[in-house]
Amino acid sequence: MSPRSVRWRLMLSNSREESRRQECLMLRCHARRGVSVVAVQAALLASSSGAFAQSSSAVLPPVTVDAPAAVKPKPRKPAANTAAARNRSAKPAGERAAPAVASEQGAASARASLDPPAAVARYQLPQRSFSVTAKEVDETINLKDPEDAVKYMPSLFVRKRNDGDNQAVLATRSWGLNSSARTLVYYDDLLISALIGNNNTNSSPRWNLISPEAIGRVDYLNGPFAAAYPGNSIGGVLLITSKMPDKPFAVAKETVSVMPWNQYGTKDTYVTSQTSAAAGNRDGALSWLVSANYLDSFQQPLSYTTFGTTLGVGPAGTTGTIAAQNKAGGVANVVGTGALAHSQQTSGNLRLAYDITPLVQATYSFGIWNNHQTSDPQTYLRSTVTGLPTFGGVSSFANSKYTWDQIHVSNAVSLKSDTKGVFDFDLAASSYNYLQDIQVSPYTVSPSPGLGYSLNGKVTRMDGTNWQNADAKGIWRPLGYDGAHEVSFGIHGDRYRLENPVYASSVWYNTPSTGNGQLYSTGVGETRTGALWVQDAWKIIPTVKLTLGGRLESWQAVEGFNLNTMATSAGVITSVVPTWQPGLSSTNFSPKASLSFDPNKDWNITANFGEAYRYPTVTELYQNITVNGVTYLANPLLSPEQDFTGELNLERRWVDGRVRLTVFGERTNNALISQSTTVTDASGAQSVQTAISNVAAIRMQGVELSADKDNVLIAGLQVFGSVTYVDSRIISDPSWKGATTVVGKRVPYVPDWRAKFGVTYRPNENWAYTVAARYSGKQYSTLDNTDRISHVYGAFDNFFVVDLKMHYNATKNFAFDFGIDNLFNEQYFLFHPFPGRTFVLAGKYTF
Repeated sequence: MSPRSVRWRLMLSNSREESRRQECLMLRCHARRGVSVVAVQAALLASSSGAFAQSSSAVLPPVTVDAPAAVKPKPRKPAANTAAARNRSAKPAGERAAPAVASEQGAASARASLDPPAAVARYQLPQRSFSVTAKEVDETINLKDPEDAVKYMPSLFVRKRNDGDNQAVLATRSWGLNSSARTLVYYDDLLISALIGNNNTNSSPRWNLISPEAIGRVDYLNGPFAAAYPGNSIGGVLLITSKMPDKPFAVAKETVSVMPWNQYGTKDTYVTSQTSAAAGNRDGALSWLVSANYLDSFQQPLSYTTFGTTLGVGPAGTTGTIAAQNKAGGVANVVGTGALAHSQQTSGNLRLAYDITPLVQATYSFGIWNNHQTSDPQTYLRSTVTGLPTFGGVSSFANSKYTWDQIHVSNAVSLKSDTKGVFDFDLAASSYNYLQDIQVSPYTVSPSPGLGYSLNGKVTRMDGTNWQNADAKGIWRPLGYDGAHEVSFGIHGDRYRLENPVYASSVWYNTPSTGNGQLYSTGVGETRTGALWVQDAWKIIPTVKLTLGGRLESWQAVEGFNLNTMATSAGVITSVVPTWQPGLSSTNFSPKASLSFDPNKDWNITANFGEAYRYPTVTELYQNITVNGVTYLANPLLSPEQDFTGELNLERRWVDGRVRLTVFGERTNNALISQSTTVTDASGAQSVQTAISNVAAIRMQGVELSADKDNVLIAGLQVFGSVTYVDSRIISDPSWKGATTVVGKRVPYVPDWRAKFGVTYRPNENWAYTVAARYSGKQYSTLDNTDRISHVYGAFDNFFVVDLKMHYNATKNFAFDFGIDNLFNEQYFLFHPFPGRTFVLAGKYTF
């Protein structure tokens, strides 16, 4: 045997010994971490197999291997100190950076918002996502409320009528402004979506719980493609993450917005001031974040009071009526504003995180929100006898005169591990409670030519309404972290309770919370859902991943009760009809599938499919109520809607940007859609009634193109934008009783075109200048698409809005913002009149 062969065999023997030593060390390490007996046996078998192969008698060709130059190892810190250091520097699970995965993200991104969200990385979720960080929000968006953060995300639109709006619904690429139960919005572990209903009033997300200065990042996940989320993810999932600190910090911000207004007979200037603050620290294993927000908002008219059957003719003995039509071409003369509100809101949030071990963290959060709102409608009418302002006997003015007091609280707890080993877990529970929610209002107005209200009135309550959610999730990695298989699974439970009595009161402005004890109406009921789900993310090869999942859900609606009354025009009850509603239940299975392929680090192709069931909410089933002149009629016999969604994504990535093309299609059976109609009483006063029903089948198909790129043409120039087209059609509705067919008509509240485009220029670290535009095409609000009159109260208009913002970091601590929303003062209605040109000035100090 030659010296060269001896040298080679000696090196091979040493290599084998080192390999066995490493395997033993790994086994001991895994055993200490609690690896199962099965995993240890598998490792031992693998070692034995390897040893057998190495002892084979096969003759190997002579090979010379030169040993690498010796490298002096760096001294290592003791293990305890290393763990402690990691504990001090690590952020909580919700804030930790997602691990870089080549097949998912390609090269490392120069901007954090281009990295996958933490939830996507942790659970290998198949959805495509869009993200924005707190820094980007600071620099580019006139942020007055938390929901403003999604303003320029592709296809998203928030129905925000004014600063501090507590009825702001999130619309997505295929679902519109009244679809609050078709998206899920989370703030850390707390579900702030109010799944008690599916509307744009009392079921809107509870954005007001969040202080804008506490937001660290916002992520949006498209579609119902993850088994981890319930069917309410049909439209998507929005994840808002707080900025939990790892060192002391404090920040305070003051924002003022000013909006001149001139529409119909109302001309005024409305001012909103907002103070927002946050502070936090990390001390060893404990980190904390406390935030608070105060908003004082004077709002433009949220609605208008309409009257009449003859164009331009108002109540007898009055002048000042403004001739107008409604959205369907009927007469809707405007005689004054509806709700003209002043809102004072205070919110606070406390979040605590404690590292039980360096890899297991417990969190608790508490939130409270208080709102005191008053509304005093303005009449355009004057008496021909006295020459003074008058309500002209139009009773619907009384619907917009109110005082509303609300106190809501939330609690959330979680326990999470982040070992990145064979198993991780995630336990979370949350609750939301209406401690106080009382609105008092007069029943009607004084007889003409008076400008007053009746002494008697109504007390509308929702305190007692509450909901709870609980989830237990696990992640099993049988082949280790970033192995070929990663199985996630979980169990879910929720309960939603509605309490909504409306009492009669003898003196509307000074009354007990139960009025005089008589009920005008009440709606009570409860829904409950339990679910099991599982998902397997399988990397067939490093560039191809197949994700399969399923969700089994069991839903029921119980304890439904309605009491309805008939009353005279003065509010005297003449009849009472109590009804116990039938119980409902449904059990359904929803499969999910995704296939992702990375041709190289710059390109990705992903196909997703998901079936989902969206169950009727408790207010859709049981709530009969009038809010700001709009009457909502419940339907206790609704069926769950069944949704099938598919999409194909093609994405090109750069270190500092990406372009994504998505082709999507969706079919929904038994779609739950509400319809609004204008009702005129014998006196000529008008009101809006909204009812909900199942539409047999609808389908939506379209394309979305989005782009976001830094350093375009010149350094510091960011260009972003998106364009979305949706062809939505009603396929079948046998229950329709109208004069014209609805088959082939467009689905209500879904615009055909939506587009956003913006540029931000950052010449240096101190300045950022942003110009952005938003466009939405025509949308209908009726099944038969007969609402063709635009730019009138109650219509759903197309609009084009341009925003400006200038951000300046004056010093390391001081920053200032100046901006203009709706630069060209576009006046448009989405049923309600939306804000005109608004000037925004803000100053922030970071301690």
